[in-house]
Amino acid sequence: MSKLIHVPALAVLAIGIGLGAAHANEEAKVSDPNQWLEAVEDPKALDWVRQQNAKTEAELAATPEFRKLETELLAIYDSDARIPGVYKQGEWYYNFWRDKQNPRGLWRRTTLEEYRKPQPKWETVLDLDALNKAEGLADDKQWVWHGANCLRPDYTRCLVALSRGGADADVTREFDVSTKSFVEGGFYRPEAKGGLAWIDRDTVYAYTDFGAGSLTESGYPRIAKQWKRGTPFESAEVVYEGKPSDMYISAGHDDTPGYERDFVVRTIAFYNDELYLRATDGSLRRVDVPNSAQKSVQREWLGIELREPWTVGGRTYRAGSLLAANFDAFMAGKREFDVLFEPSDTTSLAGASFTKNHLVLNVLDDVKNKLTVLTHGDGRWSSRPLEGLPAFGTISAQAVDSDESDALWLTVTDYLTPSTLMLGSAAEGAAAPETLKTQPAFFDASKDVVEQHFATSKDGTRVPYFLVRPKDIVLDGNNPTLLYGYGGFEISLTPGYSGGIGKGWLEKGGVYAVANIRGGGEYGPRWHQAALKANRHKAYEDFAAVAQDLIARKITSPPHLGIRGGSNGGLLTGNMLVQYPELFGAVVIQVPLLDMQRYNKLLAGASWMAEYGNPDVPEEWEYIRTFSPYHLFDPARKYPPTILLTSTRDDRVHPGHARKMMAKMLESGQDVRYYENIEGGHGGASDNKQAAHMDALYLSFLWQQLAR
Repeated sequence: MSKLIHVPALAVLAIGIGLGAAHANEEAKVSDPNQWLEAVEDPKALDWVRQQNAKTEAELAATPEFRKLETELLAIYDSDARIPGVYKQGEWYYNFWRDKQNPRGLWRRTTLEEYRKPQPKWETVLDLDALNKAEGLADDKQWVWHGANCLRPDYTRCLVALSRGGADADVTREFDVSTKSFVEGGFYRPEAKGGLAWIDRDTVYAYTDFGAGSLTESGYPRIAKQWKRGTPFESAEVVYEGKPSDMYISAGHDDTPGYERDFVVRTIAFYNDELYLRATDGSLRRVDVPNSAQKSVQREWLGIELREPWTVGGRTYRAGSLLAANFDAFMAGKREFDVLFEPSDTTSLAGASFTKNHLVLNVLDDVKNKLTVLTHGDGRWSSRPLEGLPAFGTISAQAVDSDESDALWLTVTDYLTPSTLMLGSAAEGAAAPETLKTQPAFFDASKDVVEQHFATSKDGTRVPYFLVRPKDIVLDGNNPTLLYGYGGFEISLTPGYSGGIGKGWLEKGGVYAVANIRGGGEYGPRWHQAALKANRHKAYEDFAAVAQDLIARKITSPPHLGIRGGSNGGLLTGNMLVQYPELFGAVVIQVPLLDMQRYNKLLAGASWMAEYGNPDVPEEWEYIRTFSPYHLFDPARKYPPTILLTSTRDDRVHPGHARKMMAKMLESGQDVRYYENIEGGHGGASDNKQAAHMDALYLSFLWQQLAR
């Protein structure tokens, strides 16, 4: 609902600090013999990485089958037939695009008239490959696109964010769209975590590394400043200064015509932030709603999505509800709210998007989407379903231009149906949505079917999961099956089309399952909060229950069941490895957290303590150690075949987690392999070629282990 530029709670593990072994040598005595591997770019550590990479390449990447799969995946990722997603700025529709000819990508634009055509004509605004060549950058230091923030009303001046090698640390450079060049002497933010945000043509907010003491303990900006063009960066005016223990401080300007406002956001932890309205004299007034609520401001409306019950004005509102109030009236002291959404046992709010005259709600009901249009008139809100949409798959809705029209981008997809992009409208009586683009089928899905099932967890909780299987499946327990999960930070896993999974797994006859375990957001805040900190084990019990349900249905059996997860999902599969090894025949652990005793000392780890707890507090370490795979690992046990994948340039989750786990597993003679991409950031890859290679590695490994 909001146009504010800040760090949203749902930017899960999405920001980090610069490369290096953060706190890697802060202890006088080191009890962990593998801790030297935390030195990210230490030559000795990188030599070790290259040795492990070479072994994995020799095992998995030297076969004709691997090369064929890698080529097929790259063709999908580079395909010109993919849907080019666009966003509107002024009269232009912008897109960032990577393909075989443009591996680092093109920032380009077109008109809506052109975009409707099967082969639109695009105008290149910025060519990153040409920029990298012109600036003579080495392969692992080349620019990777991090986005652009352009200034209303003409959108010609933009703040372009670029990252070296895909790291979260980036630079901001002022760019002129009319000349298609960077502005000489323009705004420039050195490489760091943070950003710049426009106030007007000659003024920006800056939240970044200003030198010693300017970052939080998580490595994010602690100070926000107002910076005038032509003045020294270091002399910018301080707008807000947070505490070292805070997570992230930012500031933004809402440029909606007639509703121009400035805000400061103090993010203390995930789902714990304060929003301040900044007056013209620089004073700040807090928007007095619960810290745990997700806050948004658009035009006259204040939106409040509750994560905990809130008693105010003589009434208690349920967690998971969406409330709306007139912003100015609220700031003047009124506490009158309209309840726009209230959850049930099976529903949660997946999203809300304002158009010019309406608000579109996206609701999950047992992990299936329903869209509703709300309209305010005569002092109340009325509702109606958004008509003309297919009754299947995942549906998303986003305003095309919330200031100018009721137009909506509508995307429909599922595991077997290529994504379709439609242009619809929230206006009453509008024509049925117009199909603009349909992604081609990248694999043969005619033999498969999608189902939803429910497993019963250890404590009796009903846990949904999706199953993609051959229509003529033989229930003999011998089907190679890949189970995927995440289970954290209130992130929901909904059906989506993946050419890579389809070509590399389903088309070969594999079964694919996705578990909607606690810790995620499929049933709103309660589903997430059920697996926080000391209750983390419930997420793992849910995942094990789904695995056991697949086995009980004779879809598969332990020798044929593999699992995959990345980031927080890597912590999930790491725990499955050490706590439930008897259930699985192969384990894929990607960009993972694994050493939960030191996670808060490595890169951005301190920012996740609201999710996992603080291992430096003895009482909290007592429960954290029960889900720390690095400490639960028993060298005397036999674990299923495993592959660990990470990136040297990942500056969110430290690659030391995967390195140290690999070292420990190697030492005890486990069946394990390792691959670390030298660049790529938290996503693991910084271009399509790298993505195809890493995906081919884990898919080849799984098929090799499970299809026996």
